[in-house]
Amino acid sequence: MKTPLIAIVGRPNVGKSTLFNRLIGKREAIVDDKSGVTRDRNYGEGDWCGKRFRLIDTGGYVPESSDLFETAIREQVEVAIEEADFIIFLVDVKNGVNPIDKIIVKMLRQSNKKYFLVVNKVDAEVHAAGANEFYSLGVDMVYNISALSGRQTGDLLEDITKDFVAEDEIKEDTRLKIAIVGRPNVGKSSLTNAMLGEERSIVTDIPGTTRDSLDSILKYYGEEIILVDTAGLRKKKKVEESIEFFSNIRTFKAISESDVTVLMLDVQTGFEKQDQKIIDEVVRWRKGLVIAINKWDLMEKETNTARDYENAIKEKLGTVDFAPVIFISALTKQRIYKLVDLCKKVQAERTKKIPTSELNDTILPLIEMNPPPSSPTGKEVKIKFINQVGDYYPIFLFFSNYPNHIPDHYRRFLERTIRKIYGFEGVPITVSFRQK
Repeated sequence: MKTPLIAIVGRPNVGKSTLFNRLIGKREAIVDDKSGVTRDRNYGEGDWCGKRFRLIDTGGYVPESSDLFETAIREQVEVAIEEADFIIFLVDVKNGVNPIDKIIVKMLRQSNKKYFLVVNKVDAEVHAAGANEFYSLGVDMVYNISALSGRQTGDLLEDITKDFVAEDEIKEDTRLKIAIVGRPNVGKSSLTNAMLGEERSIVTDIPGTTRDSLDSILKYYGEEIILVDTAGLRKKKKVEESIEFFSNIRTFKAISESDVTVLMLDVQTGFEKQDQKIIDEVVRWRKGLVIAINKWDLMEKETNTARDYENAIKEKLGTVDFAPVIFISALTKQRIYKLVDLCKKVQAERTKKIPTSELNDTILPLIEMNPPPSSPTGKEVKIKFINQVGDYYPIFLFFSNYPNHIPDHYRRFLERTIRKIYGFEGVPITVSFRQK
């Protein structure tokens, strides 16, 4: 069962990013009094009484041009309606009902998606009467909250999550889930079609022809594997800067639902800034990562071409150089099943457990040879015990007398040491320090 996805929509400057931060319990979105500051994606996970949900803050790009303003908001709401299971329609008690609010509520009503009209900036009960004006939008229920202070956000979450299944009641789907992500026109749909042996996705040379993300079942030697073919960018509309925002929503949604993410690169365009954003997201969600270089059939087969290309990519990956690189052709089906095998291997690495005794017997002597630097007060910092925890991805706990005084460069040394001995190819690992 997939975790329900909630989108927050509304005019600029009604407090969408503040509410996003409140509901996921972190300060992840940029919050500013100036409207339209949410330029990048904001996508996170929240929890209410054991019921998990995913949240999108659709602040998006709001153009200065007045004739594009309404178009931008329409597009944001359109995407939210397509992608989300539930929608929070946020309005502002201080500004009252706005003509754009009327447009948004009409779209939501026609969508048949469940939505909640939420009036923000009701900082005290004395302001609550002002929220009643929004009943004129034709809704049965108006929620008045303060995203800033958290006032009555619990009541809102109680109603939204009423029918959600608690995490401990969800039957886990153990099938391997592979998300195929990348910039437009790198061949994501072509790869999915090649693997499935059918035209599941429309494939053309025009970036953005994949409108929806389609989960497909790949039967592989008697095993069922779920392929998530993420949508590329939408067809070009008026508000160019919004387009990237929309495709990101789908990409990040797919990453969060996957076990292993395949980042596809076009051999001719290589590694670009947008690819780094995707990798950052994969690492943030602690998913497995494989880099697939597509259209390799177009390259002249010179000596060491693949090795040189791989080295150049690894250099750009920096600290994420643990991701394996494979050269494929979706067109000729070159190595596409080796890619599946590689994803299976990466998932096995994600769930691999190192026995505690072996971990301590192997790593502690290496730490003694290369101990962490002394604390700022000159006290000796010692690591006395190591334990691996985490059911879904590897977390290594290092118990120390002064855990807060261990610097980042030493954390990276420990991660490199673990990888050198135990592999964990394609897997982000977490190194954490605890008080002994």
